[in-house]
Amino acid sequence: MDDLTRTVIERGDLAHLALFLWASGASALLVWSLREMAKVNQHFNDFVQEIASLNRLFRKDD
Repeated sequence: MDDLTRTVIERGDLAHLALFLWASGASALLVWSLREMAKVNQHFNDFVQEIASLNRLFRKDD
């Protein structure tokens, strides 16, 4: 990785390196946030299913 960085700097492509690092970071953040949203969605779905099962339980007693 050090040779790659040195080559990029010697050629004057520092802006391309910065853009690549920014794009990589943004993509990683997007993937992380999508995973977190999927987890939250699943937890909310579990919560709603539990509420529905409680409602069914209380309706059977009536």
